[in-house]
Amino acid sequence: MYKLKINEKYSFEAARNDGGLLINNKAITADIKHIGEGIYHVIEGNQSYNADVVSFNSVEKTAQIKINNNIYTITVKDQFDILLDKLGLSNLTGAQLSEIKAPMPGLVLKVFAVEGDKVKKGDNLLVLEAMKMENIIKCPADVTIKKIRIKSGDKVEKGQILIEF
Repeated sequence: MYKLKINEKYSFEAARNDGGLLINNKAITADIKHIGEGIYHVIEGNQSYNADVVSFNSVEKTAQIKINNNIYTITVKDQFDILLDKLGLSNLTGAQLSEIKAPMPGLVLKVFAVEGDKVKKGDNLLVLEAMKMENIIKCPADVTIKKIRIKSGDKVEKGQILIEF
């Protein structure tokens, strides 16, 4: 069984049953044809749909699907995710992030963040020059910056704490 959440608004349960599909315990008979890379044509009941997989992330179990020019974000939980939720262990899958350490010795060229900033996963935090290469250190999660322990021009060692969250 799978639990699906569409656009963080609608919830469904899906399961396979004797080669068919059950949505919220109701059998669905749809004719699905694979047209091309990530493109499908679906006929269900008396309705026709064009479905295009815009993006798919197997690690986060999310997808964006464009159906008849409307984009839907789908989040899926499988039986293991559901079991972790029941046991109260679902929050253990995300690492608790409290700091960023220098991945290598180098020179801090620029710091983009400011203490108190709320930064998103993937935002640029700082530029670290190492072995004549500039490395942009990005934020690994959505966090609030508690303390910045470095400034432009500082030399850092591998493993040194740069920013606290």
